[in-house]
Amino acid sequence: MATYGLVEYEQAAPEVRAVYEDIMATRQTDRVNNFWKALAHDPALLRRTWALVKETMQPGALDALTKELIYLAVSITNQCAYCIASHTAAARKAGMSDQMFAELSAVVALANYTNRLASGYQVEIDEPFRS
Repeated sequence: MATYGLVEYEQAAPEVRAVYEDIMATRQTDRVNNFWKALAHDPALLRRTWALVKETMQPGALDALTKELIYLAVSITNQCAYCIASHTAAARKAGMSDQMFAELSAVVALANYTNRLASGYQVEIDEPFRS
């Protein structure tokens, strides 16, 4: 259960409803995910977070699938069950296959493993890798 509960559309203030409507229009859906309903207790936070997500996740130099795979990889590393579920669904919708998910998970696990080794051993950065 969300810490403060969820703000459903019917009970939402007009400023929250406006964000909900933009979410539904942008995502071409008739529902608002629980993440947004939880943030709606703070309308300014909801509006700010949605604006950032909407701007960042639109296709640009990286396509939608690549952005979802990156988001999913970070969510796995951060162990955010909600984000893993949400962005697995979004990545699948954008074209992620079961094999892609398996390879992504393997790369995430490998990166976490080798990152911790490099950090633990305090490995000095090679000169060619320095910017």
